[in-house]
Amino acid sequence: MSGHQHSHDHQSEDNLRVAFFLNFGFTLLEIAGGIFTNSIAILTDAVHDMGDSISLGLAWYFERVSHREHTPFYTYGYRRFRLLGGLITGITLLGGLGFVLYHAIGRLAAPEEVHVPGMLGLAVLGILFNGAAVLRMKTGKSLTEKLVSWHLMEDMLGWVAVLVGASIIGIWNLKIIDPILSIGISLFVLSHVGRNLMRVTDVILQKAPSDFDVADFEKKVCAMEEIESVHHVHCWSIDGESHVLSVHLVLHDSVDDPASVKAKVRALLDQEHFEHITLETETPAEAARELQSGTSQVQQRSD
Repeated sequence: MSGHQHSHDHQSEDNLRVAFFLNFGFTLLEIAGGIFTNSIAILTDAVHDMGDSISLGLAWYFERVSHREHTPFYTYGYRRFRLLGGLITGITLLGGLGFVLYHAIGRLAAPEEVHVPGMLGLAVLGILFNGAAVLRMKTGKSLTEKLVSWHLMEDMLGWVAVLVGASIIGIWNLKIIDPILSIGISLFVLSHVGRNLMRVTDVILQKAPSDFDVADFEKKVCAMEEIESVHHVHCWSIDGESHVLSVHLVLHDSVDDPASVKAKVRALLDQEHFEHITLETETPAEAARELQSGTSQVQQRSD
């Protein structure tokens, strides 16, 4: 692993650690504020934020685990463990958004009295705490960091809604503004979280990376005069950033330097984000035996 990768991994861990402590610290403050203001809405959000803190703590833990080197049992290392943090964070956030939407929709029919000064004070603190965490996570590149960033953005926007809603309620006594803002922000965040959660799922299911065109790669390889066909083309991502590729190249019988052919194929991949590339060369006879066994899907050269 390169020094740049090590630096990026430790930056990810630092980001998640800061986000966890900021979120957990504010959750404790929010519980005290909810009791002081006698606001069930704020206490409900405090319970939601406690769940957020637990998921952030797990994301931080799995990020630390992902730095471990490879072993005979985890031959690619532990970097896929960070996906568990992203998955747990995403699922927790979906559950939290559903919980908020359920209560917000209920309040549309029966808006409740709120303690405006207390809401305003906690809203300002919520924006400051979560805003600081969002800024810290803004440069994150991993899928987990992106999900956590939206996690914190949802919390910050929620407090912006509380601030705006409390101001409107205090001036015009329009209590219904609070649930309307909550629903709008929840739906906005939900669309982004769902998109990132799908990316995590794609990596876990070993879907080919979206930034690599497998069909185009096969076409270019088969256009090389030394290659008769390709098969066993497998491409997946370790953690959403570093990818793996393995290919079986069927060479014409006249080829006497397989190493040079491999070098040409590797040159096609110079600009791609592959950490491991395995190129296996075969003769047409060897490929035919695999075909007869029914284990191969061959992309033939088109002349």
